[in-house]
Amino acid sequence: MTTSLLSGKAALVTGGARRIGRAIALALAEAGADVAITYRASSAEAASTVREIASLGRNALAVECDVRSEASAHNAVTEVIAGFGRLDVLVNSAAVFSTAPLESLSLEEWDAAFETNTRGPFLMAREALPHLRAAEGRIINIGSLGGLKAWATHGHYSSSKAALHTLTQAMAKAFAPQVTVNCVAPGFIELGAKTETVTAEKFAVRTPMQRNGSAEDVAQAVLFFATGPRFITGQVLAVDGGLGLA
Repeated sequence: MTTSLLSGKAALVTGGARRIGRAIALALAEAGADVAITYRASSAEAASTVREIASLGRNALAVECDVRSEASAHNAVTEVIAGFGRLDVLVNSAAVFSTAPLESLSLEEWDAAFETNTRGPFLMAREALPHLRAAEGRIINIGSLGGLKAWATHGHYSSSKAALHTLTQAMAKAFAPQVTVNCVAPGFIELGAKTETVTAEKFAVRTPMQRNGSAEDVAQAVLFFATGPRFITGQVLAVDGGLGLA
């Protein structure tokens, strides 16, 4: 069901073409926002997501962007402002994830995690900040339970997300009082991949809520930060069904 909580506002979701980013983009559109998404290689998925947003009666825009690049981040924000005339919500969802033993982790794998998962949100927030300040807007970063609970086989990923959590708090201090900055940290989220069935069952058993999360669970948490009290800032919210308590 659509609402009007974000009517007249504009949102930008990085990595919004598919998976969790797509669910976030659609939730924001359902709440009334015009929504732009960025993509890097998923042009077909981006076009599909834009059509879905438009079907909800919202303005939609897909922008090719490499969040690791200053120039690309600048151009993306510029294109969104040209299309919508304003920016109220930035969701930093673009991320990379890989598994590797820490003792044999390559420098390239380490750098790749930080370039996208930490540098990307910094660059996008910096470029968007003047527009967000003008709109008294909001930034929502997508962190991870792995940034709260270190995962031995994902040391580079966990470290990059832990850095993003701290960056969220630094941004919240630096960008206040005009802009709120918060972070959603998902636990195990099922995305429909056949290869994850065994792993999904294992995590569901360990989770107090006796199920794994969905992309829509994450999207609803983002929507809370996008529409909730402006007095909430600098928070990292685990959306994990209690898995982090195990």
